[in-house]
Amino acid sequence: MSHPSIWGAMKSKGYTRRDFLEFCAYAAAVAGISKSGVAQVTQAFEQKARPPVVWLHFQECTCCSESFIRSAHPVVADVLLDLISLDYTETLQAAAGAQAEKSRDDTMKKYAGKYILLVEGSVPTNDGGIYCTIGGRTAEDILQECAKDAAAVVAWGSCASNGCIQHANPNPTGATPIHKLIGQPVINVPGCPPIADVMVGVVTHLLAFDHLPEVDSLGRPKEFYSRRVHDTCYRR
Repeated sequence: MSHPSIWGAMKSKGYTRRDFLEFCAYAAAVAGISKSGVAQVTQAFEQKARPPVVWLHFQECTCCSESFIRSAHPVVADVLLDLISLDYTETLQAAAGAQAEKSRDDTMKKYAGKYILLVEGSVPTNDGGIYCTIGGRTAEDILQECAKDAAAVVAWGSCASNGCIQHANPNPTGATPIHKLIGQPVINVPGCPPIADVMVGVVTHLLAFDHLPEVDSLGRPKEFYSRRVHDTCYRR
């Protein structure tokens, strides 16, 4: 059975149709989609199943997850985790050990080519990757397996996007950003932490258009990173 749509998830929480339409307009605006595209976002949120998500955690402080679950927008704060079907994440899931790994493996098998892979944290590559292991496996081994059949890969936060402080010299663990380790395109969403609403925008784009957003030379979505906040400052 497929996951319910975003509208289905909101309706089950008691939200009205008006609330849903307001949320669609908000999500479209955050994603940089013009008013003419709101109808497409609404249709996607209403009809498409929520994308299954595998969220990996490596060398990081978990501030990205903290940002994600603490969005300031009143609807997003309650519905954010219903925007996606978070099938695996070491930080937020109730399962542990073999049960958690089974959830991850089942998601990848059942939704091959359809699930979104979110990665938080850099990956150590020195000394065989021993500095970050989960269930006896190295971070790089898990990353390669999970990325292979993912519909999209998002490097969530500066650690995953560019290595952050772990990547600084002398970099004893060999901390490496995600895009340097896998063969497919990676959406880099830097920030320490990144803004939760930016993640809403990225997921909205993936849902509404079924393709990756346009990115800049650093792999960042242009909707959010194409200009500096100072560019529109009236005092500049």
